[in-house]
Amino acid sequence: MPKVGTRFEALEPSRQGIRARFAAYGRGVATGLSIRHDNGSQYTSDAFQKELRFLGAESSPSFVRSPEGNGCAERFIRILKEQLLWVRTFATVEELRQALLDWAQRYSEHWLLDRHNFLSPRQALRDLMQSRQSA
Repeated sequence: MPKVGTRFEALEPSRQGIRARFAAYGRGVATGLSIRHDNGSQYTSDAFQKELRFLGAESSPSFVRSPEGNGCAERFIRILKEQLLWVRTFATVEELRQALLDWAQRYSEHWLLDRHNFLSPRQALRDLMQSRQSA
């Protein structure tokens, strides 16, 4: 059975990320944010694009036939599997959910990425926000 995701389900990761980043979800809360996505129908749909405009976020579609973004996402998933999903078992969905949240926190604070000049994702974000405030 193929995996099916609707245009409404495609909004959920963005909603979670915006709530986590801005501690709110509403009109204009994500002004200045660019959301990178592929050119799938879920992300080019009116529902997704209207939601981005409502939030104040900018749509940033990837270039067609440019797999670099996919490679970054796939590498992230592989790291998640190697460090958590393949080495632990979980008795309940809640236990898995909490382990994923804990892992994401550690990754964001401590994983050093070449594309961020060997800063963690959280430190790269802090530096970017400080530079924008200074400008």
